[in-house]
Amino acid sequence: MIASVKSRQRIIDHGEVFTPAKLVNDMLDLVSHECERIDSRFLEPACGDGNFLAEVLRRKLINVDKKNARNRDKWERDAVLSVCSLYGIDLLADNIVACRDRLLRVVAEAHAARFNIPLPEDAVRAAAYILSKNVVQGDALTLRTSGDRPIVFPEWSPVNGTMLKRRDFAYDHLLETAHVSNMPLFSDSGKDVYVPRTVRDFPPCHYLRVPDAEAVHERP
Repeated sequence: MIASVKSRQRIIDHGEVFTPAKLVNDMLDLVSHECERIDSRFLEPACGDGNFLAEVLRRKLINVDKKNARNRDKWERDAVLSVCSLYGIDLLADNIVACRDRLLRVVAEAHAARFNIPLPEDAVRAAAYILSKNVVQGDALTLRTSGDRPIVFPEWSPVNGTMLKRRDFAYDHLLETAHVSNMPLFSDSGKDVYVPRTVRDFPPCHYLRVPDAEAVHERP
């Protein structure tokens, strides 16, 4: 089995190939328990149009369905939290757009399948905003954006049920500190972890209001 491609020129220019669905599922089956956890974070450093991230999200939403089959509000909240846990980097702008759109579509289709109505517009807006911050155009080797700035990712932490706490972290200095290479970013096993520096810290807000929180934060 070979990975799919968009064009030979993209392979030549960027080494771009896409992992086929069967292989994606075989690999994710090895960490299936993590894929089912709503809060388990995944970073895909060459995300393409989202083959891995979309499948992880589908698996998370299966668990959201199981927990909240009859409660649409909680389903919506947990679906947004699932989106919060996914991160991607890719060199190509069109892949970033396609990946964000694909992940948003996965949530919308899962909601429609469960409740037979469209995903509410405020939830669409919140998820789209989160994806605009979590899936970024850049180089995973240098941890810099296409504009040659340090890649910054937000950490979204649930607070008091419907609230989200956002903290932004810069990852550029991961390559500048040699001992970091042997330390995980996140661990649930009690091991020491490397905590990147905080760039910005936002007050908690309702998960549907995250698109507005940044503007409020920037006001004098």
